[in-house]
Amino acid sequence: MKNLNNIIESILFISGKPVEIAFIAEKLEVSLAEVNKAIEELKRHYSGESGIHLITFNKKAQFSSNPEYVKSVESVLNPIKERELTNAMLETLAIVAYKQPVTRVEIEEIRGVDCTYSVQNLTKLGLIEAVGRKESIGKPLLFATTDEFLKRFSLSSIDELPDHVALLGKLQSIEQNMGNVTTVEKPMLGTVEIPEFLEGEKVEVVE
Repeated sequence: MKNLNNIIESILFISGKPVEIAFIAEKLEVSLAEVNKAIEELKRHYSGESGIHLITFNKKAQFSSNPEYVKSVESVLNPIKERELTNAMLETLAIVAYKQPVTRVEIEEIRGVDCTYSVQNLTKLGLIEAVGRKESIGKPLLFATTDEFLKRFSLSSIDELPDHVALLGKLQSIEQNMGNVTTVEKPMLGTVEIPEFLEGEKVEVVE
């Protein structure tokens, strides 16, 4: 197809979200090989010192800002989402990454504290999601990481997850970049209420 690179570039720019590579090929009625070739060429163009990078993960493609300029971008845009990641949420996220799929109660057994709101907020931020229910008493929800998690940590798939020490290092780096934030396990988003996705489960709210 003529101007395939430009067309894919436009699709990804307008979408602003991950787009399945196979879906692009299907809708444009071109081969998957052609689309992959175009994406590889675009990745070479949007790389290095370019302010925008083209990233691929889980057979999807998306435009992303160059991580080299993150501090400058943050100084202008002040991204709220990054600053909402408290120490408690980072610890919870690390547990989900390595134990997934995992229930809230299993996370709490490891951390030793109530994790209701860490789980709730990480879900709202799109870093983890419910992927089913465990076949046990009460059938509690099972949580796993999302594509947003992969993108945040520059991973193509969960198979590329670094060892535990390396991931904790990345989490610590994010924590340090946030500056001084509260580590108290309390609601950081919305009002104090039992989240809908935990209805039916035993939850203790401590104010």
